[in-house]
Amino acid sequence: MRLVRIDRAGREAVLQVAAAGDTMAEASLFSPTYHCDAVATTEAVVRLYPKAIVLAEFDRNSKVAQAFMAMLAHQVMNLRTRLEQRNIHSAHDRVRHYLTLNAGADGRTVMVPGTLKDLATELGLTHEALYRTLADMAAAGEIERLKGKIRLAKSPI
Repeated sequence: MRLVRIDRAGREAVLQVAAAGDTMAEASLFSPTYHCDAVATTEAVVRLYPKAIVLAEFDRNSKVAQAFMAMLAHQVMNLRTRLEQRNIHSAHDRVRHYLTLNAGADGRTVMVPGTLKDLATELGLTHEALYRTLADMAAAGEIERLKGKIRLAKSPI
């Protein structure tokens, strides 16, 4: 799922990408309206929680409230990373930044969530710019493109 907002020019700004088990639009708990849309990029089942019940549970159970605050703090850190990423002007450097931060346990393999077009939107690039950048990086031996993932080249020892 992607949480998006459309700007005045009709461009989609991706504010959050949520995977299975993630929450989204938490700010709506503390606002009378929320001006974003949730867009499913794959088949998805969503669970909606009534605002009054969630807020009552926070009052009743401080451990639930603390866990929610910890999750929000983690989301703030992710948002700061996305802002940092958006301030990187070079498409190559922006993609390198994303790949480095999202490498899995092996430190080299990045699972691509959704399509490359979705990834381009998340990175704030046109899909053409992302495709060119990935092709350049693959030709230079910097990455290997595999089905559903990208593997970073081994760093020299």
